[in-house]
Amino acid sequence: MLDKKDDILILAIESSCDETAAAVVKNGREILSNVIYSQIALHTVYGGVVPEIASRKHIEKINQVIKQALVDAGKELQDMSAIAVTYGPGLVGALLVGVSAAKAISFASGIPLIGVHHIEGHISANFIENKNLEPPFVCLVVSGGHSHLVVVKDYGEYEIIGKTRDDAAGEAFDKVARAIGLGYPGGPKIDKVSKEGNPDAVHFPRAKVVGAEYDFSFSGLKSAVLNYLNTCEMKGESVNQADVAASFQKAVVDVLVEHSIHAVKECGFNKFAIAGGVASNSSLRKAFETECEKNGIDFYYPSPMLCTDNAAMIGTAGYYEYRKGVRHGLDLNAVPNLKLGESV
Repeated sequence: MLDKKDDILILAIESSCDETAAAVVKNGREILSNVIYSQIALHTVYGGVVPEIASRKHIEKINQVIKQALVDAGKELQDMSAIAVTYGPGLVGALLVGVSAAKAISFASGIPLIGVHHIEGHISANFIENKNLEPPFVCLVVSGGHSHLVVVKDYGEYEIIGKTRDDAAGEAFDKVARAIGLGYPGGPKIDKVSKEGNPDAVHFPRAKVVGAEYDFSFSGLKSAVLNYLNTCEMKGESVNQADVAASFQKAVVDVLVEHSIHAVKECGFNKFAIAGGVASNSSLRKAFETECEKNGIDFYYPSPMLCTDNAAMIGTAGYYEYRKGVRHGLDLNAVPNLKLGESV
């Protein structure tokens, strides 16, 4: 453990999509502050995130959330050991706001700058509340843009063994929610209404990718739901919204759980974690708790607030990068399609 005088404080900034966030993280696993400005209400009227609107709102809010994060932590800028910022993947305009702010602060203060991969941040969220979690382990990252099965070999060292071939799980949730009249954001709304439905009411397909046992595919499932709704409409049959939502959700959960448990066993680990926005889904958590207990696997997950985009997770990932000696220059740029494991 570090002595108190050797505490490492990371000021973290996250703006990859529609949350403007800043946090102060101490020694990688202790949150001193975590400020999030959410734009959900702003984008709901459009049924999804509008990149231009998101970027403009980030510009309005970025300085406010950074200042508030320092105030909430009871720290000054000069107390910081480094500034960590998400530089990809994400919406390029949104990313640029956070990266530009971080570079400006680093230039003005002389505090080291560290670019952080967004998915690495999601994985690292598990370290905050699970103090005993150490690599190696398998992590399922499920969000609106990503469905990855990742072997976490060490801090900052990853191997992607499975990923989606088309729609990410969260993207499928949003599209199906829109189709059955629930609106945006789809994930939380489907999770809520599914509690009132029968998950076995409609049988939807569980896709497998031939030759890639850990990969996912959700576009066929999404199409099956749309076909079911169209068929009901043509026949003049009523649609039970809760039943469709519950049946769709069960199909997604079944595939995610089956692939993940198989991967953990094949890799020879007894530790498994989930991360990303969809990781807060109550049915998914319950299914993993059951299967992990049945198979003698230790199951880790962040609180729902740390599953969605936030800066605390970026601060945690930035801490481990800082300890490895990673530093970035003022030429750091936003990389919207950054792959996990890539660096600049």
